[in-house]
Amino acid sequence: MTKITKKEISETLVQNEKKWTKELMAAGWTVIPSIILEKQSALGLTPTDVNVLLQLAKHWWYQDQPPRPSKKAIADCMGVSPSTVQRSIARLAEASFIIRKERFNSAGGQTANSYHFDGLIEAAKPFAVEHVEEMEEHKKRVAETRRRKRPAKKK
Repeated sequence: MTKITKKEISETLVQNEKKWTKELMAAGWTVIPSIILEKQSALGLTPTDVNVLLQLAKHWWYQDQPPRPSKKAIADCMGVSPSTVQRSIARLAEASFIIRKERFNSAGGQTANSYHFDGLIEAAKPFAVEHVEEMEEHKKRVAETRRRKRPAKKK
């Protein structure tokens, strides 16, 4: 795994600001691997599930600090009922894509759950590995085409 430098991060942010504008980027942004969006159907994710995952990911800034937004907060952002969010979270948990961890305040009352994405990450990894291999093969074919001095012979 290659380490990303601060310079590369800065350049990426500049590119994103060029695409989305500084104002939008300053308001916050969310990182989610593209393969999850590309393979949402293959993973069995509904559009609502993907939206819930995006809402959860919006609150996940550090690996060791899982997101913990309330279902109502997610529902308000999506314009759906909290029960719609609850059903989606239940589906995601049943599919082992997320793990819900109950949380309690000092008085013993329940607060918003925290959510872990371990299952989704593991389910998406094979698709990511396959995609990276396909991209590398494509690069090789393009490089071979550029080196050839004559058209390839048809089989």
